[in-house]
Amino acid sequence: MSNPATLSATVAGADAAAPALSGPRGPKPRRRFSRRNIFIYGTLIVVALYYLLPLWVMVVTSLKGMPEIRLGNIFAPPVEVTFQPWVKAWAEACTGLNCDGLSRGFWNSVRITVPSVFLSILIASVNGYALANWRFKGADIFFTILIFGAFIPYQVMLYPIVIILREIGLYGSLTGLVLVHSVFGMPILTLLFRNYFTSLPEELFKAARVDGAGFWQIYFQIMLPMSLPIFVVAMILQVTGIWNDFLFGVVYTKPDLYPMTVQLNNIVNSVQGVKEYNVNMAATLLTGLVPLVIYFISGKLFVRGIAAGAVKG
Repeated sequence: MSNPATLSATVAGADAAAPALSGPRGPKPRRRFSRRNIFIYGTLIVVALYYLLPLWVMVVTSLKGMPEIRLGNIFAPPVEVTFQPWVKAWAEACTGLNCDGLSRGFWNSVRITVPSVFLSILIASVNGYALANWRFKGADIFFTILIFGAFIPYQVMLYPIVIILREIGLYGSLTGLVLVHSVFGMPILTLLFRNYFTSLPEELFKAARVDGAGFWQIYFQIMLPMSLPIFVVAMILQVTGIWNDFLFGVVYTKPDLYPMTVQLNNIVNSVQGVKEYNVNMAATLLTGLVPLVIYFISGKLFVRGIAAGAVKG
């Protein structure tokens, strides 16, 4: 028969040894690079260089003078940095009959992008909210039509829209172009908002209905405060698509109202005078600056919106 004193000592010794056996001690071993890690990081570095190399060429070329560019080394950094190409691209380059640079096109793009983004996101968010939480008769048919519209090629719709805008007196105006961008952005944005609102807890909606809240009260007081990530996703998608658009801008407006991208095309493809590559590169960077800045400012919210239900069915 075991001695009680011996048993107590054994239990006490086991309790004392338990912390030592609970986990590894000492410095964490360094993880060596395996073939898998080398392949993954090597691939990522190659892809990053693939996308960054053209940007590097554009930046260094825009900061060089023409004598230095004619030496032919496009990858070398500038010996003498000059911002004159940027000044000329913004305020002096000829974009057709006018030689006031991209400044006029920039403000045209702002006047097109801001109302188009606001209208398309506002309407699409209400559509998505109604399709997700307020099931009305014919909702599935309406949603199918919207999704079908998201996959129709824009080129097929160009001429019919020209006729429609002409008949309502908006062809060749910024208002007509804003209307076109708002309509074409609505299908995909409605899909994003509908999927995001579906991913939110349905109990909140039901509780608000029980408390007597109506359609707009639930939308503004419950749905909107919880939907910042998906609004950022929609904003980035719309700003990028509308700001970078060339086709609609050149078809539905006239030269005095051309957006920045159309003026950039006129600068780069000009056949008169000396081909100033530094001015062309500076103009290209200026045109793409707005979407890049918006993405870098709100990139984290963009990822959150995608992960939180933007692509859930």
